[in-house]
Amino acid sequence: MIDHTSRLPPLNALRVFHVVVRHKSFRAAADELSVTPQAVSLQVKVLEDALGVELFERRGRAIEPNEQAILLAHFVQAAFDELGEGVRRVAKANLRNRVNLNASPYFATRYLLDRVARFRAAVPEADLRLTTMVELPDFVADDVDVAIQWGYGSWKGFEATLLMRDHKVICCTPDLARRISGPQDLATLPLLHPVLSPELWPDILRHMGVPASGKAHDIRLQDAATMRRGTLAGLGVGLISTIDAVEDMKIGKLVAPFGTQVMQGMADAEVPGFYLILPKAHRRVRTISAFCDWVEAEDWAIVVD
Repeated sequence: MIDHTSRLPPLNALRVFHVVVRHKSFRAAADELSVTPQAVSLQVKVLEDALGVELFERRGRAIEPNEQAILLAHFVQAAFDELGEGVRRVAKANLRNRVNLNASPYFATRYLLDRVARFRAAVPEADLRLTTMVELPDFVADDVDVAIQWGYGSWKGFEATLLMRDHKVICCTPDLARRISGPQDLATLPLLHPVLSPELWPDILRHMGVPASGKAHDIRLQDAATMRRGTLAGLGVGLISTIDAVEDMKIGKLVAPFGTQVMQGMADAEVPGFYLILPKAHRRVRTISAFCDWVEAEDWAIVVD
């Protein structure tokens, strides 16, 4: 018995089938493909034999795709659309000067935007297009060339280069701070967790010698800006990036009950950071490679008083 699912049928037969379904006519398909109707009929027969099913109901000179053909046509159309998009991108890749960048919203506003002029001075012909998404984009579906994201560098299948560590400061409002006499009190207070890193608070608590225990009144927040606002609103004890924490502490809106160096001394694997991420093949495009070289050569540290 022939196993019709073990391999794909001939690509040319699928291409001919795709055209026949669209026209519902061997002759019209033949005209588009510049071949004879007999050649079209032969390729359809090759496909039917390869699949082990009939695909068309033949009524004299008229043909009608059956249920199996309609189902197959849906997937063939999607496959040819993907192939066409891939060919388009590859054909234009080395000719374009555009760099489609996605950056973490926090990194974009706090670090990147003030320095874009430096990149433009270094590569004046580059056309930089910036989008901001918290989570790693789909490089194909979202048409992204390179990303700068927050995390731990554990993106499998991609090239990931650490740009800077993001040491957090344990912060809260002055009112909430009055309920804190030592690290053990954190186990009784609402904690604000970053959605992208459910392990961050447990790692910090363990570093401070406090048993981690999830509480019903803990809150999970999507991004750094929301974390900061939630902390300022007194919703709980937050983990704030150092430059933001120092700003809010200066004007008395937040306090750091345990100082600003709590995460110092933690294992590198437990400290999140901002990473340059891209599929390795994207480095072959000259403008993208130039952008990556610039990003990696920049000093992203911001000195805080």
